[in-house]
Amino acid sequence: MPSAMYGANPEQLTSLGNTLKNQVGPIDSVISTVTSALSGTAWDGPARDQFEEEWNNTFRATLGRLTEAFEAAGNSCVNRSTQLSSLMGRN
Repeated sequence: MPSAMYGANPEQLTSLGNTLKNQVGPIDSVISTVTSALSGTAWDGPARDQFEEEWNNTFRATLGRLTEAFEAAGNSCVNRSTQLSSLMGRN
């Protein structure tokens, strides 16, 4: 939703940053749950080998990059909010 405001509301920016950082836990939980379920599943053959390879080399790696991106973007939002609040005299 476009706005006439240029810049950011520090409180909302902090909230956005925290929301992004809070997504890391659920994504880590998905990684852990699937990895554990896969290791505990009696399943042999080429289909398992293919899935396990895709899980370890593609899906899990992508989810790991997603958590890194959310953490970095969240930290960036919080840091920018702190800087903006300081500039606005809202320490």
